[in-house]
Amino acid sequence: MNAAVAVRAGTRDDRDFVRDLGRRTAASSVSPVRAARYDDVILALERLFDFAFERDHVLLVGEDGGERLGFLLLLFDIPDEVTLVQQAFIAYTAVEPAARRRGVARVLLEAAEALARARGLEYVSLMVTEDNAPARALYDAAGFVTERRMMTKPL
Repeated sequence: MNAAVAVRAGTRDDRDFVRDLGRRTAASSVSPVRAARYDDVILALERLFDFAFERDHVLLVGEDGGERLGFLLLLFDIPDEVTLVQQAFIAYTAVEPAARRRGVARVLLEAAEALARARGLEYVSLMVTEDNAPARALYDAAGFVTERRMMTKPL
């Protein structure tokens, strides 16, 4: 982890950064199982941001010397869909490509966990594409476990 990476609460002024970085990294959320048009992926991403920004959420921004390096969008009003247990849910995380492997995502995750604990929540959840090995390795190292799998059969 890079000690120079700091996390702060994001503001409305960060939303253009979030949307831009989200667009530039959205392809990492696409599984090779499904054919996807880039325009549709971006539309889905925009819908996700619109949905999240209207809910009980916190936007975390990782930066170094005032330069924004990444963000994490954390939701608090999305209970587990099977048990209805309250949880914090990481809706989206992205790090500038040039800033990867500097610990940005790790410090964002740590900050998200601290916020969830402060709200008395016992779980933080997220979804990750099966083929996104770097993200899965990060989440494994942070103590996340696979609880369910979404399986798809191409027809």
